Amino acid sequence: MLAFSPGIHDMNKIVFVEDDPDVGALIAAYLGKHDMDVIVEARGDRAEERVLQEAPDLVLLDIMLPGKDGMTICRDLRSQWQGPIVLLTSLDSDMNHILSLEMGASDYILKTTPPAVLLARLRLHLRQHVSTSAAPATSGLTPHKAIRFGTLSIDPVNRQVLLGREDIALSTADFDLLWELATHAGQIMDRDALLKNLRGVSYDGMDRSVDVAISRLRKKLQDSATEPYRIKTVRNKGYLFAPHAWEN
Repeated sequence: MLAFSPGIHDMNKIVFVEDDPDVGALIAAYLGKHDMDVIVEARGDRAEERVLQEAPDLVLLDIMLPGKDGMTICRDLRSQWQGPIVLLTSLDSDMNHILSLEMGASDYILKTTPPAVLLARLRLHLRQHVSTSAAPATSGLTPHKAIRFGTLSIDPVNRQVLLGREDIALSTADFDLLWELATHAGQIMDRDALLKNLRGVSYDGMDRSVDVAISRLRKKLQDSATEPYRIKTVRNKGYLFAPHAWEN
């Protein structure tokens, strides 16, 4: 099952937090054949320290861990580290999937996923992170100057968002979503367009990641949860960034 010809990729470092030694060794060996240096950490209560110490390119997290669960690790780590965090779990639950995205996870992958698909999705997150961390000249976030809508300012160079005088802390994925909406202000963006532009995948009719991220953005940007007027929901069509709703 694990036979798969390696491609030509730069070596990436991954911290994999997994308490099952067999699973940890199996996945580490497979990813290692594909130019990924995997460091396995067995305890949840040592995960954050290990991540900050190793400074990996990506963190892979089980959910059920001794000492500290993966959801809590994801939430606590997100405020200190901005790289991709992927939950790899046997818990096939829509609620856990949604909760992980709310906690700042980049993806939620089941352990039953074929190894080649897991590899492809990890590479996708690594490419996206490199792209958004690159110099402005090579980044898709252009123009170089900040764009402003009333009291809202979005700076793509420093990846900074200001609402009035408040500095709004956004994850990499949330900033990219806001930028995509803001650079299409006044236009309805459907889920398929947002997923293709941001993650390179098509909307399958079930993916809730865009909805969860929109809800998170609204909360951080002081939009109404029940009657949003800054990032509007257009029924059966998608989302619209309202350019004139940021005056106050």
